[in-house]
Amino acid sequence: MILALGLAMTSACVIPLSAQTSRSVSLQDCFQMALERNLDLRIERLNPEMARYDLSLTYAGYDPQFTVGGEHDYSLSPGGYDANKNAYPASTSDADLFRLGLSGVLPTGFNYNLTGNTREEWGERSSVPFSQNSGSVGLTMRQPLLKNFWIDSTRMNIQVARKNIKSTEMGLQLQIMSILTSVEQAYYDLIFTRENVKVQQKALELAERLLHENKQRVKVGALAPLDEKQAESQVAARKADLLSSQRQLATQQNTLKRLISDDFGAIAETSLEPTGELLAVPQAFSVQDSWAKGLTMRPDLLQNRIEVEKQDIVLRYQKNQLYPSLDLVGSYGHTASDTGYGGVFRNLGEGSGPYWSYGAQLSFPLGNRAARNNLRNSRARKEQVLLQLKSREQEIMAQIDNAIQLAETNLERVDATHQARLYAEAALDAEQKKLENGKSTSFVVLQLQRDLTSARSSEISALTEYNKSLAQLALAEGATLQRHEIKLEVK
Repeated sequence: MILALGLAMTSACVIPLSAQTSRSVSLQDCFQMALERNLDLRIERLNPEMARYDLSLTYAGYDPQFTVGGEHDYSLSPGGYDANKNAYPASTSDADLFRLGLSGVLPTGFNYNLTGNTREEWGERSSVPFSQNSGSVGLTMRQPLLKNFWIDSTRMNIQVARKNIKSTEMGLQLQIMSILTSVEQAYYDLIFTRENVKVQQKALELAERLLHENKQRVKVGALAPLDEKQAESQVAARKADLLSSQRQLATQQNTLKRLISDDFGAIAETSLEPTGELLAVPQAFSVQDSWAKGLTMRPDLLQNRIEVEKQDIVLRYQKNQLYPSLDLVGSYGHTASDTGYGGVFRNLGEGSGPYWSYGAQLSFPLGNRAARNNLRNSRARKEQVLLQLKSREQEIMAQIDNAIQLAETNLERVDATHQARLYAEAALDAEQKKLENGKSTSFVVLQLQRDLTSARSSEISALTEYNKSLAQLALAEGATLQRHEIKLEVK
């Protein structure tokens, strides 16, 4: 069953809203404009970009730290007498010290600290001038073997940040699907309001024609003046209905414009003319197939699963924190001294003053309550996100079941309202002929005109709601993009 609605529009009864330019748009045109210009979507597009910046930020933990510094020291020791009352002279010293350093952490948890310094010292000791230069270069290292070996806070944050990127991409996909669904439903509502204007125009035309005929019959004495007044009242009511439907059309125009544009003022005076039709294309609904789609394709459900994966990362980190700190430590370097800088650097190059050390260090907090309670908290959080995932799955299944029932009901309404409209047209036509033969009254004809107008509005409403329910079902299944053959690439 495929039903299309088409009513002839009589220009003589049109009540213009404003002087507007027209633009024909298909549903695909509206999709394209929304994808490019919808402000809510443009806002959502920034989230994956910001998540990638956050990921880059987590790698800052591996950035080496470079330090450089220098200072001048001065000291004066005044002269005096020792215990034997022997005099000793004052001594003075000046020193210039320069330091360089490079430290950091590698992805394995390996800590390193490379340092270098030079020191020049001069002055007088016991009235004897002296001058001394010294320097050293060295590397200290620490490698965790238990705690912070498999995972540490930096690696945890990196892995979580990667999951956050996927989550924001799923959020963007969900926003795109929601906006496209809103655009599709607004597009069908716009067709409905335009067709409803035609229905009201047709109703006004019928009322005006009956009024004209009644006036002629009153003139010849075939009808009482009351019948003319009833027809005039019907014309006035139909004009009011037409104005209301035109106002609804203008409102629905604005609803669609808001969804497909980021500059409402630029298209405010443009009248959107949908090129699509209201069709009722029957579909075979399968709750099981739709559930399978929803449980594998819904972006919000995928976000919940990512939350579970993120909590697994945190839980793995908290388990590792239970271990004691067992670290390999070591150092290696060279020292040198001479009366001048040249000699210091020469001795350092020759490696005449090496030093090194190696060993292991074990440490752990007695009781370890912080790590144990953090682990318990992480396990509770893991259970919570699993329950949230289960709750989301149940919610999605219920949404899909409701959406299918609504679509099936609306499809049945399409057929029922179509038949009702045909019956209403036949009833009015028959009663009109009876009135012409003097076997009916204007009151009955007016009532049947109202019934026909209501039947026509109900038919296009049923067609609209059926198409909107298909869009809502696709959203519930997470299949909106596939339904419209839209490929999403997040860069």
